[in-house]
Amino acid sequence: MLQQFKEDLENELQNILDFWENKTIDDLHGGFLGQIDNDNKIIPDAPKGSVLTSRILWTFSSTYNLIKSTDYLKTAERAFGYLRDHFIDKEYGGVFWTVDYKGNPLDTKKQIYALAFAIYGLSEYYIGSKNEEALLLAIDLYDTILKYSYDLENGGYIEALTRDWKEIDDLRLSNKDANEKKSMNTHLHLLEAFANLYRVWKNEKLEEKISELIYIFLNQIIDPETHHLILFFDEKWNPRSQIVSYGHDIEASWLIEEAAKIIGNEPLLQQVKDQSNNLAIAASDGLDTDGGLWYEYDLEKDDLVKEKHSWPQAEAMVGFFNAWKNTGVDRSLNRSLDSWNFIQEHILDKKKGEWFWGIHADNTVMNEDKVGIWKCPYHNSRACMELIKRI
Repeated sequence: MLQQFKEDLENELQNILDFWENKTIDDLHGGFLGQIDNDNKIIPDAPKGSVLTSRILWTFSSTYNLIKSTDYLKTAERAFGYLRDHFIDKEYGGVFWTVDYKGNPLDTKKQIYALAFAIYGLSEYYIGSKNEEALLLAIDLYDTILKYSYDLENGGYIEALTRDWKEIDDLRLSNKDANEKKSMNTHLHLLEAFANLYRVWKNEKLEEKISELIYIFLNQIIDPETHHLILFFDEKWNPRSQIVSYGHDIEASWLIEEAAKIIGNEPLLQQVKDQSNNLAIAASDGLDTDGGLWYEYDLEKDDLVKEKHSWPQAEAMVGFFNAWKNTGVDRSLNRSLDSWNFIQEHILDKKKGEWFWGIHADNTVMNEDKVGIWKCPYHNSRACMELIKRI
């Protein structure tokens, strides 16, 4: 059973990478296309997002590091060059949120989430390429985050600043987010990025910052009663959200544990494993009978968002498999397998490639991007690679 699961995921990883190599390279303006719609129609003048480019960089670097195909390294090199030449702000530091389709700065605010993904991609690229410039850029972005975003009084990191690192009125990652000083999402991906950087740069202060982020999750972000993640906070860590994100619950359940493993802190790892299992159990509240994971639930309004987006299904495969490895409870393994079955049934675009954004409650496909600022080969390729390695 597990061997078949692994073979399926190896094939799917190949399908994902084929799509991104064959459909998304921008031969005219460089880098990668900024947007492709659900029918694979290219939007030629769409902005290009730094998160998309960083995630492509991470995906092809990570795949190269796993299976050593030089074609994947070449695609990673393309992403690295575009990130360096067009998204790195050479005047003020950091990365731009978006550039236009020709690569000129567009939205120049400094979203710390975007800097985190740049570090994630650059550090992964360095592992395979040994390109010192990539490592130095990752370290510089890390230093920049500590200099401008770190909250010396309350701990944690401020969401966003202006291009020249002043306070900004609109801190949101997207229109659906709360306009608050701190978010679970940014802290989760800072943890992921810092941990990946630590794999190639064993810096003592960096290790301290990773431990601190883990404790922030244990003490501030994970609700001690429900074991769901709290999504938004003011600068003093007062909760500012009543939304449950099932996908983030299950993603955090394994990512926080991975960070504790990377820094080799065994006592902390034991604490994290307990919370990882609690997060996985909490996330299972969002499972439907078909194995799919619902998107969000509003506690205040008692309202379930009846959509099943693609990325939570990918994270469910990894998170529930990780819970099975930790506990030996077969139900968790079955949930991982059920997630894959759901993805095959409803999320894979078997005619035109890649994964659909998601489906509605009646199983109809959501008419959203196949490629875009948020639609990247990150959650799905990572889920495949994590499970291949774990199996």
